[in-house]
Amino acid sequence: MSQRHQLSACPSCEEPLESGDLFCGACGYDLSAVPPPPQDRPTMVMGSPVGGAAWPAAPAAPGQDQAVGGLPGDQPRTAPSAVRFDARAADDAGDFELPAPAPAQAPAPAPAPPPAPSGAPAHAAGSGAAPAPEAYGAPAPAGPHAAGHAPVAAPAAGAVPATGPTAPPWAPPGTAPTAAAAPQAGASAPGAGGAAGPDGGPGAEPLVGGVGAPDPRAAEHTAAPPAGTRLCVACRAGHVDPEGYCENCGHAQPRERDHMEEELGAVAAVSDRGLRHHRNEDAYAVSSTALPDGSPAVVAIVCDGVSSATRPDEASAAAAAAANKSLLEALPRGTHPQAAMHEAIVAASEAVNALADGQDAGAMEHDPHRHQNAPACTLVGAVVASGLLVVGWVGDSRAYWVPDDRSGPPARLTEDDSWAAQMVAAGLMNEAEAYADERAHAITGWLGADAYELEPHTAAFKPDRPGVVVVCTDGLWNYAEAAEEMARVLPPDAAERPLHSAQVLVGHALDGGGHDNVTVAVVPFAMAPEGAGSA
Repeated sequence: MSQRHQLSACPSCEEPLESGDLFCGACGYDLSAVPPPPQDRPTMVMGSPVGGAAWPAAPAAPGQDQAVGGLPGDQPRTAPSAVRFDARAADDAGDFELPAPAPAQAPAPAPAPPPAPSGAPAHAAGSGAAPAPEAYGAPAPAGPHAAGHAPVAAPAAGAVPATGPTAPPWAPPGTAPTAAAAPQAGASAPGAGGAAGPDGGPGAEPLVGGVGAPDPRAAEHTAAPPAGTRLCVACRAGHVDPEGYCENCGHAQPRERDHMEEELGAVAAVSDRGLRHHRNEDAYAVSSTALPDGSPAVVAIVCDGVSSATRPDEASAAAAAAANKSLLEALPRGTHPQAAMHEAIVAASEAVNALADGQDAGAMEHDPHRHQNAPACTLVGAVVASGLLVVGWVGDSRAYWVPDDRSGPPARLTEDDSWAAQMVAAGLMNEAEAYADERAHAITGWLGADAYELEPHTAAFKPDRPGVVVVCTDGLWNYAEAAEEMARVLPPDAAERPLHSAQVLVGHALDGGGHDNVTVAVVPFAMAPEGAGSA
């Protein structure tokens, strides 16, 4: 059917027409001069491929960080295989077609087409308006639906024109020429994503669920946290408040002492809360210094808080810090390592005693994990200096010797201050019987104000071959009690990888049940063989 048969009114004077009129009966307007409208096309099927031309990335509206469908950090997509759309926008807008633009060559404006459905933006996903007949850069069609939207063929702000005679104007440099240079139907115009403002520019409020609508959570996840802010270990996004809870997901954060690792040159230590205790009551200190002759000295201290005492975690931390400080002061002065170890244990005992002098009875009443007795802990330490291996201890924390080549026998270097050890020493029980008794781990020596008498134990050894010293609490040796068992668990390359070896030992205890806190320090002994002996 020809165009003149579709006109119901004269384009010039709007006089009603009858079927078959060639000229307007009122003004004589030649109806054949009216060009036929562009061919209509059906609405695009959602999910169908978009022609063969590259789909341009929709420009972000002012104040937006990303295009709809992307997450913070996503790379822009230049050639998707299917149209992306927002389900909420499709539900609100329904199925509709864009009205065709008014004829460009008409001497008088044609009747305005009906407006688009309420709340439906002209660029909503899934719309399938016919391509604009005007060339790139032609003025936008007139009509009430054009206000607030840039010409369909206009390029994105800041876009670089493509090279090539038929490449689309929005394509990046180097894009291959395509058959269709006109923009695809449904492409967003600059500033799309918001309702039209009074001046025809981008609106002040974005369309809810529409193209270019900002994600209200985007700023939360993309903004860099302030310096020194802790992030939640569960959601990795929320900040941790002063009470230790995530402000985003509410997760309680692990305490700093729940798992600790440290490697310092030739010594490394690992401490873990274990699988049964509500907190880590162990502590360690590792350090190194120089003797007066310039040779190095390596120090490792491990302490185990007595759980039945008040503030055992504070007691172990105070003892480890005091013993380490005393050794670092005594060794550079030329004090013999064994005498320095004795002084360090005495200093640790005084530090734990000081906690009892200042403990708050009122605080203990409100803490179900605290008891009405003095803070207490055990201690074991090792110093490697001038070809000597010196150990010192009080309580049931231990030190083991394991040769590097495993050709020589491993050995336990300490004797427990425990009920089981006393029974064995007195000849009343053998070791298997004593440690099978429920009283086996009752300690007879510890650091604390209520200790019967402080008796620091020290010993000095001069190994005849390189090896490794394992300094640990009973949370480890309960799962590898004999020296041969400890040697089997310790990795063969412990001297070269002390931190890895400490991690393996802690993992062994956790795999065995992790009934107690687990702390271990690994100290390589790399002195040249000079004979064996002990003092």
